Parts: sequence; C-alpha cells; structure tokens
Amino acid sequence: MSDPDAIVVGSGPNGLMAAVVLARAGWKVLVLEAADAPGGGTRSAALMRPDVIHDVCSAIHPLAQASPAFRPLSADGSLDGLDWVHPTIPLAHPLDGGRAVALDRSVEVTASALADDRARYVDLVGPHVDAGFELSDGVLSPFSLPPEHPIRLARFGLRGIRSAHGLARSAFATEEARALLAGLAAHSVLSLRSPVTAGYGLLLGVLAHSVGWPIARGGSQQIADALVRIVEGAGGRVECGQRVASIDDLPPVRAVVLDLTPRQVLTVLGDRAPSRYVRSLSNYRYGPGVFKVDWILDSAIPWTNASCAGAGTVHLGGTLEEITSAEDDVVAGRHPERPYVLLAQQTPFDPTRAPVGVHTAWAYCHVPNGSVLDMTDRIERQVERFAPGFRDTIVERHVMTTAAMEQHNENYVGGDINGGAGDLRQFIARPRLGLHPWRTPVDGVWICSASTPPGGGVHGMGGFHAAHDVLSRRG
Repeated sequence: MSDPDAIVVGSGPNGLMAAVVLARAGWKVLVLEAADAPGGGTRSAALMRPDVIHDVCSAIHPLAQASPAFRPLSADGSLDGLDWVHPTIPLAHPLDGGRAVALDRSVEVTASALADDRARYVDLVGPHVDAGFELSDGVLSPFSLPPEHPIRLARFGLRGIRSAHGLARSAFATEEARALLAGLAAHSVLSLRSPVTAGYGLLLGVLAHSVGWPIARGGSQQIADALVRIVEGAGGRVECGQRVASIDDLPPVRAVVLDLTPRQVLTVLGDRAPSRYVRSLSNYRYGPGVFKVDWILDSAIPWTNASCAGAGTVHLGGTLEEITSAEDDVVAGRHPERPYVLLAQQTPFDPTRAPVGVHTAWAYCHVPNGSVLDMTDRIERQVERFAPGFRDTIVERHVMTTAAMEQHNENYVGGDINGGAGDLRQFIARPRLGLHPWRTPVDGVWICSASTPPGGGVHGMGGFHAAHDVLSRRG
C-alpha cells in the first residue's frame, strides 16, 4: 500500500478491530503481522492431521458476542460468513460421585438444579442478566466518563470487587453452586482469594445466560478472517510475514497502533520512548502462563455425568476449595497436582472440524510464568477423573508449553495469554495509570493489545478504544 494513513502492528483481534474502525472511517490502513497468518490468539491450525482443525489458543467466545465492537458488525451484515455455533449448554462443572452442575442459558433452569441455593443464585445473577448489554458495555469500556449506567455498574461492583472465594462461601451453601462460581472466576488466572475475582466469575456467568458461550464454525480463525475481509473491503491491507523491529523502519503516517504488550512496545519504540515511560512499562507485571493439550479422539469423551456431553466448555477442578488451592499454587510458583483445567469439546457441535467419527478436544491449565514442566499427565488425570476411559479414546495429542505458546504468539510472554496480570492494580493501571491508557508519550503512537483496558479476551475492545482515540486526536 502506498502512503497509508495508519499502520497497525499485529493482527490479533484488537489490532484487526483497530484497523476496522480506522478503515471504515475512511483511513488507508496497513496491518503488518509477523506470523504467516493473521489472527493472533484466534488462529486455528491442523496441528496433527491435515483434515483435523484445532484452535491453537482461544476457542470459546462469549465476549465477542457481547462486545460493543463486534455487535454493530454483526447487525449490519459485515460479519456475514462468520457462523456462531451454540452448544446445547454453555458450561458444565462435574464433581466427584457422578454429580455435575450445568450452566444453562436459562437462569431459572440453572438455579433449579442448585437445591437450597436456587433462590440465592437467582438473586445474585438474575438482575445482572436482566441488565443486558448495559452491564457488559460498562465493564468493557471502563474509562468512559461518566459511565452510561452508573447504578448498574455500582451494583455489579459491590459484589464484583470481592474475592471469588469469599463471595462463593457467603452467597452459597451447596458444593455445586460454590464450585460453579469458582470455575468461572478462575478464568481470571489469579488467586481466588484476590479482590475482583468475583467480578470475573459473575461477568462470565452472566454472559453465558445472556449471549451464550459459542464457538466459531470451522475454527476461531474464522473470526480473524472475517475482520480481515472488512478491513480489505474498506480499502485496507493486511500483510503477513512482516516483522516490525523498530518504529524507525515504518514510513511516516498519521498514526501507528501497536497490538503488542509492554515488552515488545519498548523494543519497537527504542530510543523514542521517554525514560519515565520506559520505567513505567518495565514495571508491568505478566501473569501465570498456560500449558495446553489438543487431542484427536476416536469417540466423544465418556463423561460420567451426561450433562457434560452437552456442554461446549467443561471446568475440571472439583470443589471451590480444590480450585482455590490449585490457583494459589500457581500464583505461588508451584505446579498443582490436581490443576484447574478448562476443556472445550468442539466436534459434537461443529462437525466441520474433523472427518466423520473423529473428535477433537482442547484443554489447558494454569502454570507459573515460564514453566517448563510437562503437565500432560496431570491434565489427563483430571479428565479421567470425571470421564473414566477418556485415555482409551486418545488417538493423538499435541502439547504446548509456555515457551511454545510464546513462540506461537509473542504477546504471550512466559505463556501469559491475557497480556499481563489482571489484578485490581493492573485493571486500573493497564499498562500504566491514566485516563487515556491507549496513548503513548511518543507522538502518533498508540497501544491496543490486551495489555490495555479492558484486558484479555476476544472482544476487540482494546483496538476499538485505541482507534477511536486516534480519530479524536487526529481527525
């Protein structure tokens, strides 16, 4: 592209969304991606067999359904060709003894299986589900002043600011309800004794009821490909295999938007970054990493509890106390013997990913940042715990250590898939404190990665906010 107005470095969902916003505003946008395919965390690949597709990182996408960045694109038909598949139920959480709690799209149906906690669950979750997008829009746009729905956000914040462990114990009496909240909150990759972990769990549970936890038919790569089509349809261009080592290598443009984490940002900016900014970003903290396993199976997973077979996502970790202990180990730099495992099973709901009779499954657990320990056996023991005979179905497996995750996506520093620890401090100061966290002190340069608000997840909001800030500053 000759004489672009803006260059976006990195083509994860945030970088692509920034390019979409700018291109649809009439800017000539060039996206440069170091990898050989666009998408960042939404790439899919044939990891073991050429006829079997696996999601290399993200697989389940409630935030894309709720995102204020994605929703208008769906409404105006721009995402035509991207087909969302909703499993029978969004989530199941098995417990020992053949028990399981299923998070159904219906609040009442979910609550009815929680015995003595039925009314408590409706009271905790129901009002936030009724709020619809008023709640999720506020959470995904944390620096909007004044907030559009301050009362809704305040009500959510009173519960969400708490630790998930504390809220689960005070709000619920049954193991099932407490475990359900623990599994949801553990997506935060924090100790469940930490503040704001209740907010992570509540938001994900609310989204399961309001928009579901869908998968993209054909693989998560379809999300990236749909955004690329929008950029190119608006006159932009996406070039892969183009590594940007320094901002000095780029031609003069009105704006450069970096879909990079602080470590890469400092490298690319080099001497242009003021010393105070260098100190601030050098203190940015990355969180625990993940160890991931993909499987090819010769049959569906033989869950003890049938409700697990109807769930796109299954949380494996047992009770609230077990999950809390496992995540405490990770935060302390230890590897839990019984890790909390997030498992997705795609082929029961999306048969396009594999030939008839072949199934796939995807799972990861949290590990200390930069871990080199092989967690395959520990993950498979957790699956076998709730699905005896699972190992007999395995045809082939593909594993990714924290180093492999970072090699796949350089933003996953030490295996951290969220672009940095998402605790209370770094939710507010991400990547540093300020009302315009997407701006850098280098003129004409912005950041849009998961290291900016609202953090990790496939929602595109980092890119959405950064691009709108570019437009407000540069016209």
